[in-house]
Amino acid sequence: MLGCHSQIMHLLVPLIPFLLAAAPATLPKPQRPVAPVVALEWGDEASRDQLGEAADVVRIAGIKAGSTVADIGTGTGYYVMRLAPIVGPQGRIFAQDISQRALDLVRRRAAAAKFTNVRTVRGGQADARLPAASVDVALMVHMYHEIEQPYLLLDRLRRSLKPGGRIVIVDLDRPSDMHGMPKALLTCEVKAMGYELIGITDIAQGYAAVFRPGLRPQPASVRACRA
Repeated sequence: MLGCHSQIMHLLVPLIPFLLAAAPATLPKPQRPVAPVVALEWGDEASRDQLGEAADVVRIAGIKAGSTVADIGTGTGYYVMRLAPIVGPQGRIFAQDISQRALDLVRRRAAAAKFTNVRTVRGGQADARLPAASVDVALMVHMYHEIEQPYLLLDRLRRSLKPGGRIVIVDLDRPSDMHGMPKALLTCEVKAMGYELIGITDIAQGYAAVFRPGLRPQPASVRACRA
């Protein structure tokens, strides 16, 4: 039995750093209202196209052919349908949502458009559940204010980013209980999880904030930002 125990420990020791990183962190909940999810779709797709929202986000995020993009909180798949042709067959779109109904709808839309580079992923409020080191750009469009555990989700999301990967958050500069996110509060929350702000750009429907992962903080040191 002693020899068996020794062999098991020999196998486990190399995995300890990964297991510690994957373990649920003790992180605060947001000290602000979390908006309820009221619909799968944010606004009318034709109106968003007319305002050039997707084109602005593609430019700001640096999405191009061959990119792997995670559309977190994809809803009805507005961005999936516009990004899949851009990233092309060498790229990939992860359509992620907590709603199976949303994912079923996006899967049907992608199939009807004959997109073969779209994969659906059912995530949770605290974990996007994306593959490790797989994502160039993680998009969170008009939904960050609905995340119940943003600190935990951001912490776990960094494991899914490729080297040089970044997150892009699009929202309205207004209180979270009005389905928006003040720029200063968003920046505080994301930076609290060790991300560095690359820039914030105003667009027709709010703003787009781009972050890259920096040094991961010790979970016990993280304090929730206040509105």
